[in-house]
Amino acid sequence: MPAIKGNMLIAQSGGPSMVINQSLVGAILEAKKRREIGKILGSRHGIKGILKHDIIDLRRESPATLKAVANTPSSALGSVRSKPSPEDCRQIFAVLKELQVRYFFYIGGNDSAETAAIISEEAAKENFELRCFHIPKTIDNDLRENDHTPGYGSAARFVAMAVMGDDLDNRALPGVKIDVIMGRHAGFLTAAAALARKEEGDGPHLIYLPERPFDMDRFISDVQAMNARFGRCVVAVSEGIADKDGNPVASKFLKEVDSHGNVQLSGSGALGDLLAQEVKTRLGISRVRADTFGYLQRSFPGIVSPADAREAAQVGMIAVREAMKSSSGSIVIRRKSGAKYAVEYGCVPLRNVARETRHMPPEFINEAGNDVTPAFIAYAAPLAGPLPKIGRFKGFPVAKPAPSAS
Repeated sequence: MPAIKGNMLIAQSGGPSMVINQSLVGAILEAKKRREIGKILGSRHGIKGILKHDIIDLRRESPATLKAVANTPSSALGSVRSKPSPEDCRQIFAVLKELQVRYFFYIGGNDSAETAAIISEEAAKENFELRCFHIPKTIDNDLRENDHTPGYGSAARFVAMAVMGDDLDNRALPGVKIDVIMGRHAGFLTAAAALARKEEGDGPHLIYLPERPFDMDRFISDVQAMNARFGRCVVAVSEGIADKDGNPVASKFLKEVDSHGNVQLSGSGALGDLLAQEVKTRLGISRVRADTFGYLQRSFPGIVSPADAREAAQVGMIAVREAMKSSSGSIVIRRKSGAKYAVEYGCVPLRNVARETRHMPPEFINEAGNDVTPAFIAYAAPLAGPLPKIGRFKGFPVAKPAPSAS
C-alpha cells in the first residue's frame, strides 16, 4: 500500500509516564523525514483537544525543544481519561477530515487502541483514507501482544529504588512497613519491588498481587512469620488486591469512581491504613507504617530506565514508518529469545490490543501467592536497568576487654 499525502495529528491519552514523550518526539522526528506528511499537528489533552480544536503546530518546534521534551516525564501534550462515545468518534473523524489529516497517531493503553480502531472504522464507512495507529504506553504493563510496554521499565525502576530505600529505613528502625503500589488488575509493577533485593534478608519480604485472591488471615500469618525470622517485615502490595470473590479489598472504603466506573484506588491511602491497623491490632507490633506510592510512580524525573527510553522512542518512529505502508495498526514490542536481552518490533491489528488486558503469567508468581519467582526477576531486570549498589559494614566483632585485675 503506497503512502498518501496529507497532514498528521498525534495525541496522548491515559496516565502519563516517564517516557511517553520519547514516543511523541520519535514520531515527530520520523514524520519530518517524510515528504508525504504536510503539517504535524498535536492535540492537547487527547481526543478532547480534537473536539475542542485545541491543536498546535509541532513541525515548528525547534530541535532543542523536541530533545528537551523527549527527556521530560509526563505527557507534554496533556492527557485525557474520558472514554469517547460513538458520537464523539464520529465528530473526531469529521474534525480530522476537515484538517486534511491522513495520519492519526494515538499514544496510550488499551482504551486508546480501541479509540483509534473506532475512528479508523468511521473513516472506512466514509471511504476516507485515514491511517490510524496506536503507539503503546502503560506503566501497568498489561497490553496484549506485547512482551512489555514503554513506561513500565521506568516505573518498575522507581518502585524497586523506592522499596530499596524503604528497606534500608526499615533496617535502621525495625518494624512492619507496607507499600501500596499501582496495579488494579495486573501485578507487574508491584512485582518489580522484588528487584530491590540484593542480599539474603533484604525486603520486600512479602509481595501480594491482584492475580491471586487475598486472604487477611493468611496475610497476618505471613507477616508474623517474616517478623519472627528477620525481626522486621517489608511488604509490597498491589492496590487492586481482591478477595476470593473478586471484590477489591479497598473498595468497601472508597466511593470515588473514574470515567470507566472503576473505584479510584490510587488516590487514597485506605488500603495501607487498613492493612497496617490489622497488623497492629492482631500481632501487637507497635511500629507499623504504610505508604501509598500513588501517582509518584508515573512521572518521577531523573530515574528513567535507559532501555525504556530507547524503546519508547523506537515505537514512535516505527508507527510513522508503518503508516507509510499500511492502513492501521498497533505497534508491539517482542523479546527475542536468547541469553542477551534484545527486542524486535511488530504491528498488529488495533482490535488485538483494544479493551482487554493481560495479567502476570502463573510462572512469575510463587506457589504461596506471596512473592514472585526467579523467572520474573529474569524478565524484569533488563527493563528496569541497573540499580544503585548498597554499602554495608562487614560487622567485624570487637572482643570484650578482659576484666582488669583488682
